[in-house]
Amino acid sequence: MASEGDNLPVVPHVQPTPAWLAASHEAALDPALPIVDAHHHFSEHWGGYGLHDLLRDTASGHAVQATVYVQCGWRQRSDGPLRLRCVGETEAVVALAEAAEATEPTPGAPRVAAGIVAHADLRLGDAVDEVLAAQAQASRGRLRGIRNSGAWHAAFRHGVLARPMQGLYADAAFRRGYARLRHHGLSFDAWVYHPQLAQVVDLAQAFPDTVLVLDHVGGVLGVGPYRDRQGAALAEWWPQMQRLARCPNVVVKLGGLGTSVFGFDFAARPQPPSSQQLADAWRPLIEPVIDRFGAERCLFESNFPVDRGAAGYGVVWNAFKRLAAGASAHERAQLFHGTATRVYRL
Repeated sequence: MASEGDNLPVVPHVQPTPAWLAASHEAALDPALPIVDAHHHFSEHWGGYGLHDLLRDTASGHAVQATVYVQCGWRQRSDGPLRLRCVGETEAVVALAEAAEATEPTPGAPRVAAGIVAHADLRLGDAVDEVLAAQAQASRGRLRGIRNSGAWHAAFRHGVLARPMQGLYADAAFRRGYARLRHHGLSFDAWVYHPQLAQVVDLAQAFPDTVLVLDHVGGVLGVGPYRDRQGAALAEWWPQMQRLARCPNVVVKLGGLGTSVFGFDFAARPQPPSSQQLADAWRPLIEPVIDRFGAERCLFESNFPVDRGAAGYGVVWNAFKRLAAGASAHERAQLFHGTATRVYRL
């Protein structure tokens, strides 16, 4: 059965070659600065990414102390009630995290998936309580939040997650389920494209007691009608970000810019970019957010393995450190580990 959007053009993920990635390497800047990687995945998509890959990347010279795993539809249950199949992803992540803890510890290795942002279909309304309880039990104390992607555009499809309904965050059933998050002590990760940010503002204002984490600086589009029109996209994005900044329950993840919908073409270039080149390209998206929200409401994320489309893991973190070079020691501590530790209660 065909679904809405099946005939739309697909924005593909550009996966760099192994040789390109191997060439994307730099010595770590400020290697003693503690880092919590606030957003990564495991998956067979994006060239594949497992525990070994993550531990290799976090050993690239930066002081990554802990990670937060964010759902991407990986290894869901293949049977049982549909509403509970998403619990399989949490079970698989916990199995990897506990396997890492059970082996001989590598000096400097992070606490893998110290926090988990899982999935539960909030359109279940009050009935989502069953799924949230099952996710909490499967997480073995690691569950911190829930993500439902609202990333939708009429002109294209993108990503490995199911295409959401248009206007998901305004849906009455979704909001009944969203209201249950506070009762379970959970935050919400919002992933949208920038034309949908007004919906995120409305959601944050309607539920001021629920922490809302905006993923990937609000999804500033550089594809579809915004290809080669970053100025127009920024002009639409920034007023809504200013509105969000007035919602004290909102924090922003800084990263995700290797996602193809942002329109950067680094993976298609013959040579990978330096961290300075990344910082220069990403500055218009990251510096204004830090200035407006403050370091205590911003947190850096690798978004690996998706963001291998920008550079290697260590180079991405060097770019973030260059972008935060003008911040005070306290502000840098918040951006790289303090905000993530507090928001995800690590």
